Amino acid sequence: MPEGKEKSADRPARLLALDSSGMVASVALVEGDTLLAEYTVNYKKTHSQTLLPMLDEIVKMTETDLTEVDAIAVAAGPGSFTGLRIGSATAKGLGLALDKPLVAVPTVEALAWNLFDTAGLVCPIMDARRKQVYTGVFRFSEHRLQTVKAQTAMGIEELTEFLNHLEEPVTFLGDGVPVYREIIEEKLRVSHGYAPAHLNRQRAAAVGTLGMLYYNEGKTQTAAEHCPDYLRLSQAERERAQRLRENPV
Repeated sequence: MPEGKEKSADRPARLLALDSSGMVASVALVEGDTLLAEYTVNYKKTHSQTLLPMLDEIVKMTETDLTEVDAIAVAAGPGSFTGLRIGSATAKGLGLALDKPLVAVPTVEALAWNLFDTAGLVCPIMDARRKQVYTGVFRFSEHRLQTVKAQTAMGIEELTEFLNHLEEPVTFLGDGVPVYREIIEEKLRVSHGYAPAHLNRQRAAAVGTLGMLYYNEGKTQTAAEHCPDYLRLSQAERERAQRLRENPV
């Protein structure tokens, strides 16, 4: 277990949570089963501009001493390459400076957690371009998140075929919904719906509350160990690989 796990015996565990895996930038502070604060912005600015000021504001508003935080939960991917790097670097920097463990929460699991105890299947979809999505398929059973299909990158039509095969109602959420909703409506034959606006994007509160479960189960890592899960190569890496295939040395 990484150092920094110890906490005060007179209070529940306290987690700082970060999510910059998509267009949304979000910071939250969770103590036990209580959400103390959350700051979420989904408007045009880069995460390098917003994440640290949001963190600073939450610390001030809750009069939190960061040395008393027990761990840092971070959305660990998949998602935007730049956004994941910013979130990862911020979490790693805090973990190293404060000597605290990190809790890596898969992005699509945190998205699914937004719809806690929803009946049927929950399917987060994040736009991965080229008619692909970062996705996973989940259901809730006995108040626990169960994985039907682990997070992956796949074509949206391949995903609809997979869901048709399962023959269960589905609720979609994520920034891939407005991009691929027309295809979903055309291809999907099972009953389905879409999460409302306040639940359909990344939220650090979900990262923090799901991360609390993982933290209590001992699923932590050191700041040095952490790296985001991109699931696939970046565009620059794909283009370089293509050039090497076409012009081998």
